[in-house]
Amino acid sequence: MEAQLKELIPFLRDKNPQVRQIALSNLLGQTPEGSPHRNIFYHGLGGAGLQKPKETDIIRDLKLLCRDQLAVAHDAFRALVNLSDSPLLVPFLSEPTFLTFLVSYILNADSILADLASMLLSNTTASSSSCAALLALKVPILKTSSSLSPLFPTLSRSGTCSAPIPYPSGEPQDILALPLLIDAFVEGASIDPSGDRTSRKRKGDLHFLASVFANISTSPAGRAFFVTPQPTDPLNPNSTNEYPLAKIVVFTEHEDTIRRGGVASTLKNCAFSSQVHQVILSPEAVVVPPSTLSVPGVDALPYILLPLAGPEELDLEEQEKLPSALQFLPSTKKRDLDPVLRLTHIETLLLLCTTRWGRDYLRGHGVYEIVRGAHMEETVDKVSEHIERLVQLLKGDEGVETAEEPDVARVGDQEDDDEDNRIEEV
Repeated sequence: MEAQLKELIPFLRDKNPQVRQIALSNLLGQTPEGSPHRNIFYHGLGGAGLQKPKETDIIRDLKLLCRDQLAVAHDAFRALVNLSDSPLLVPFLSEPTFLTFLVSYILNADSILADLASMLLSNTTASSSSCAALLALKVPILKTSSSLSPLFPTLSRSGTCSAPIPYPSGEPQDILALPLLIDAFVEGASIDPSGDRTSRKRKGDLHFLASVFANISTSPAGRAFFVTPQPTDPLNPNSTNEYPLAKIVVFTEHEDTIRRGGVASTLKNCAFSSQVHQVILSPEAVVVPPSTLSVPGVDALPYILLPLAGPEELDLEEQEKLPSALQFLPSTKKRDLDPVLRLTHIETLLLLCTTRWGRDYLRGHGVYEIVRGAHMEETVDKVSEHIERLVQLLKGDEGVETAEEPDVARVGDQEDDDEDNRIEEV
C-alpha cells in the first residue's frame, strides 16, 4: 500500500488539475495523526548530523498546491494542517516565501480558504522560531479604492483568491504583518444584522488567529508587542495610537470557543509581565518605558470578569464597586461553560495580584464580589482551589513587607509546591 501511495506523489505536479486532485485526495487520508502510512510525508525531512533539514518534493508540492484551484487548494491546506503537528515541518512552513504567502492569503478579504490558512498558521506558531519569524514579518500591501477591501496583499494571489479589478495603482508598501492580522481578526467577527453571510466584509471567520496571538504572547517579545502602542490604522503611521491588546480583549465572551479561548490565553500571557499590569487594567492613559507615548489603557477587567459573572443579585454598595459593564446583570446571565476558560481567567487575576497596585485595583473594582458568586456555583475542584487562592490575596492584610513594595507578593506563595497550582504560559 505504501509503495502505491508513493507512486501518486509525482502526479501532484501533473498539468491536468483533475489528475492533481485525484492524487491529492488519495494521499489526504494518510495525513491525520495515527494514519498507517503517514511517514511517507516525513521521510527525508530530518537532516543528518550537522546537515540542515532538506525540504522533500511532497512537502514542496503541498505548499504550491495551496495556490491551486479550490478543490485542490482545500485538500492541500487540510493536508498541511494535519501534518503540521510535527516539528519536522516547522522550518519549511515558516520559511519566508511560504509564511508571507500564508499571511497575505489570510489578510485578503476575498480568500475562500482563509479559515484553513488560519488553522495552519496557528499550528505553525506553536514553535518559538515561527513566532519570532511572524513578529518580524512584513508583507507588501497596496491600498485600494474599495470600502470593503481597502488593502490588497499582493502576494495573496492564487486560484482561490483573485486580484481586484481594476488592479490598484502605485507601489506596494511593506507593512508589519501582525497589526494587519489583528485588524483582520476583528473584521472576521463582524456579523451582518440580516444574517446574510454573503454581505460580510470577509469570507472567513478567522477564529484560529486567536490561537496565533496566544502562541506569540508566550514569548517576552510577543507580550511586548501586545502592550506597546501601535497606530490604530497600520496603513497610516500618523493615526491615533492604541495598545494591540485593546483591539482583541472584547472577544472573551464570543460564542466561538476557539476565539474567546485564544483571547483569554493572550490576556493571561501578557499578565506575566508585572510592569504592564496598569496598562492591562486601567482605562486611563499610561506610559510604559521605553515607550514615551501616553495611550489609554486596555481596561481589560470587565472582559476578564464577565465570563466569571452569573445572575447573582448584589446590594447597591457592591454594585457600585463593579465596572459599569458588570452592574445590574440580567437574570439570564450565564458563566462561561468551559472550565478551562474559567480557570484561565482566574489565573489571569492571580497574576494581576502579583503587584501591590494590581491587588488594590482588583479590591476596589468588585473582583471579590464576582468570584465569591463564581465559587458558590463552581463544580470543578481545580477552579475552586484557584478561586480560594485569589480570595486569600484579595482579602488578606498587607503586611509591612508588602505595604511599600511595587512587585512582591508571588502567586501561589505557599509552603507546598503543588504542580497543580502553578500558573503556566499557554
